Amino acid sequence: MFFDWLRKKTSKKPAREVDPLAAFDQLIEDLERQGAEVRKSAATLLALKGELSRSQERYTRRLEELARRKAVADTQGDAKISQALERDRVQAETLLNTTRESLLRAEQDSQLLLEAAADLGNRVAELRTERESASARLAVGGLVSSALRERVERFEKVLAVDAARDEIERAHALAEIYREEREESDKQG
Repeated sequence: MFFDWLRKKTSKKPAREVDPLAAFDQLIEDLERQGAEVRKSAATLLALKGELSRSQERYTRRLEELARRKAVADTQGDAKISQALERDRVQAETLLNTTRESLLRAEQDSQLLLEAAADLGNRVAELRTERESASARLAVGGLVSSALRERVERFEKVLAVDAARDEIERAHALAEIYREEREESDKQG
């Protein structure tokens, strides 16, 4: 019962008329913003890819250098230096492998993001075309509605004139009836 009272007290707000073109504009704006973020992320990954490529080259050169130094240490029979160089080689190989994995992932992710950005760009272009078409259809629809309103108004005027004619005809017919009755009463009286 309380809820019925509350429901009666709260007046429903009239539905706000939504501009269909505004919906297109909002969606296009959202997709453009999303596309910009995707392109920014792709650019970041491409920059990271360049940095990882340089690191990969650096670790490869480091491994070559360590291999030369270890070969010299092995020929000189210096076991301590050879062991230290071996630990450095293992560490450099680990870093190289990690860098290669990161580079591969950055390449895949940047490619995926570039494709997503292209898809978003295509979708925005399609929506812009669709929006222009909708705008044209709305404009034509407005003109047609206006023309139909004018036609309805003219039709209503024609109906009003026809109704007036009918009323005049009825009035004439009624007058004719009274005239005939009067003539008959004059003849009898």
